[in-house]
Amino acid sequence: MTDAAAADFPLIRRAHAGDADALALAGAATFLETFAGILAGADIVAHCRKQHASELYAQSLADPAVALWLAETAAGAAPVGFAMLTAPYLPLADLRADDLELKRIYLLSRFHGGGTGRRLMQHAVDEARSRGAGRLLLGVYAGNERALAFYARCGYVQVGERRFQVGANTYEDAILALDLTA
Repeated sequence: MTDAAAADFPLIRRAHAGDADALALAGAATFLETFAGILAGADIVAHCRKQHASELYAQSLADPAVALWLAETAAGAAPVGFAMLTAPYLPLADLRADDLELKRIYLLSRFHGGGTGRRLMQHAVDEARSRGAGRLLLGVYAGNERALAFYARCGYVQVGERRFQVGANTYEDAILALDLTA
């Protein structure tokens, strides 16, 4: 790896109380980047204002039941993505006591294909296993083919669907599961 490439290779660390602003910025930036031109612009703005507010990330960082990892560039420690593990909040008839949810796994597209997404996923899987989870669940926009392909490569299978509110509109999500007992 060249010095320039190494300087841009994201490092991943456990997020801490001072990371709320970085998480909010990475969350809003990746959501905008992923869905601009797909979802209505006003819906994206409303969603990011509500769901990617620094205060919400500060609350999550203070909650011992939530685990967050932050991906940052080595040069300058700019936030480029993160993963968030929580208790499940998904409409599944067979939700189990040992389920956990990968609430978010976001990464700027410039860093796709370099292994950072897989490393973020591995942190979440390892944490879920250490907590005794039998299944790791997630919801993903049903039209996000790139994300669906990534999750399939990681071993996830579809187990349900949900309607997901973004701004003033409702969209279809797939609910996926990874069996952690295998």
